[in-house]
Amino acid sequence: MFDLSRRQFLKLSGATAATVAVVELGFNPNEAKAQANEYKIARASTTPTICPYCSVGCGILVHVNEEKNDVLYTEGDPDHPINKGSLCSKGTSIRQLYTSDRRVEKPLYRAPGSSEWVEKDWDWTLNKIAEKIKKTRDESFVERENGITVNRTEAIASLGGAALENEECYLIAKFMRGLGATFIEHQARI
Repeated sequence: MFDLSRRQFLKLSGATAATVAVVELGFNPNEAKAQANEYKIARASTTPTICPYCSVGCGILVHVNEEKNDVLYTEGDPDHPINKGSLCSKGTSIRQLYTSDRRVEKPLYRAPGSSEWVEKDWDWTLNKIAEKIKKTRDESFVERENGITVNRTEAIASLGGAALENEECYLIAKFMRGLGATFIEHQARI
């Protein structure tokens, strides 16, 4: 007869139950070990990017299956100086920006007075935006005011996003000043 303590009996019972469950379910440990060596991102290409959600600018690694053109996994970039691999809950879920079935993949246009959205291609969309900017600037541009050269328009404004880099902010500000816009603001200052 064995002299078992209650703790030893519970350990032995648990181990026996687990072994029986694994054997009865047909679990093959060799097969599981072979699959564990093959990670789903093993053949994926990795691209570093920046999280678009806030002004912190955390680094993210995006793992993409090139054959299927599919985002497999995203994770914090451990080499990034800001977040060092950690991500908030929004940054962790960034993969959903690409994989969501609600993602809009083509420009949508709703004509004035219409109640329906129509898909357009990118060339048409960018040309339409350029036409609208030029038309607005031409209609509202003021060269002189009270005998002083002002070269401005108050009908166009710019609001920068907090996820923009310094270089992007610089180019946007230069572009807007070139148009003569006076209302140039940035989200990080608000």
